[in-house]
Amino acid sequence: MTRDDALAARLQIREVVENWAVWRDAGDWDRFATVWHSSGYMTATWFQGTASEFIEASRTGFEAGVSILHFLGGTSVDVAGDRAIAQTKMTINQRAVVHGVDVDVVCTGRFYDFLEVEGGQWRIVRRQPIYEKDRLDALDPAAELSLDQDVLASFPVGYRHLAYLQQEAGFTIRQGLPGLTGEAVSTLYDEGAAWLEGSTTAGIPL
Repeated sequence: MTRDDALAARLQIREVVENWAVWRDAGDWDRFATVWHSSGYMTATWFQGTASEFIEASRTGFEAGVSILHFLGGTSVDVAGDRAIAQTKMTINQRAVVHGVDVDVVCTGRFYDFLEVEGGQWRIVRRQPIYEKDRLDALDPAAELSLDQDVLASFPVGYRHLAYLQQEAGFTIRQGLPGLTGEAVSTLYDEGAAWLEGSTTAGIPL
């Protein structure tokens, strides 16, 4: 791959990552489906399954008024032929009611994407968010809100407030997802390196 080819691939992959966030948050489901590989897989705090299942679950939540928005920062892309790993700084912002109080949770981390060329286009084979830290804020600064500290502490530090909110909303929360450090994120990095070296699968989704 020439330098120009690598640059073109990185630009195309960045576009895929940006389209994921814009089309998913806008509820543009037909175009959202185009960013995924035919074997695409998504893991999140509240969901684990195929891309098509994720699209349907996201659509159902969107139509029910679930408010989850994504904001992107810088992207680092490693390309090896028709495969790539992209890491993109992001925040997940979810608004909901917790113990009768309107709140926002902001979770900061990275999207860790396994990508492959399919049908001449870069597409996401597997997306695994890395959850680095989060916080919860009441929309009304004067509101009184007391979280159950035992429940809060039962979730990983990188997404414990997000998990608390989502569990209150009725979601089943996945434990053990990658954070800034630890075994889960180290395993993910190893899976990414293996993907670039030609492994038969994009790791083992959590």
